[in-house]
Amino acid sequence: MTAYVPGITETDLKKIVLAIQQLAAGRSNAVGSVTLAVGASSTTVTTANCAVGSVPILVPASANAAAEVGNGTMYVSAVANGAFTITHANSATTGRVFLWAVVG
Repeated sequence: MTAYVPGITETDLKKIVLAIQQLAAGRSNAVGSVTLAVGASSTTVTTANCAVGSVPILVPASANAAAEVGNGTMYVSAVANGAFTITHANSATTGRVFLWAVVG
């Protein structure tokens, strides 16, 4: 669900209107998915749209991910320019898949 991003020097009005229409329709380049690392206590998500002060929003996309949330051991532990870090249980459980969006 990526959005077209016109360059700063774009003069083609149709391309500029397309970008505005896509934003209004909910498209964003600040979304993705992540699978929590197996056998580790944190997972880093690299994304150019993240910056200090951004708010990563995580949504479980699998039963194992929902169980991880239910365990109460998962949280966003760091937000930086270009990445955010999720701290979670060090588990052998696979398939802990989350959808994410970064706001701000």
